Amino acid sequence: MKEHQYKATAEWTGNLGSGTDHYKNYERSHQISIKDKVIIQGSSDPAFRGDPNKHNPEDLLLASLSSCHMLWYLHFCSVNNIIVESYIDHATGTMMEEESGKGFFKEVILSPSIRVQRPEMIAKAIALHKKANEYCFIANSMNFPVLHQPHVSAEA
Repeated sequence: MKEHQYKATAEWTGNLGSGTDHYKNYERSHQISIKDKVIIQGSSDPAFRGDPNKHNPEDLLLASLSSCHMLWYLHFCSVNNIIVESYIDHATGTMMEEESGKGFFKEVILSPSIRVQRPEMIAKAIALHKKANEYCFIANSMNFPVLHQPHVSAEA
């Protein structure tokens, strides 16, 4: 079994001068940096006093699931002679928050719209979502369901 290592740095940038001396006296702003890549400006979700113009951890989790699935899916289509012409996923995630403030994701639904080259490719294109989910590293790491509602079409 191969082992892969990843490194990321998360740095809080929200000190307004008094640190965390009070819940309302600091920003949730931070930046995520990975060597030789664009810095991601982050915050918490606006529901948790975050900046709505910055990515939050929940956004990034959903985006990771969506992009990992898409990359495996495109791979399996390619090796199975399914020619994908376009792919766009409108993923949604449901997070539950307990009264204590503790929370968890209940589920994620990936809803890709895919156009393949020919109508006879549609059935196999739909079936390959199951295989992509089985191989997606991110989906395999989650403790909640990652569901799929694909729509596949072809030019007539």
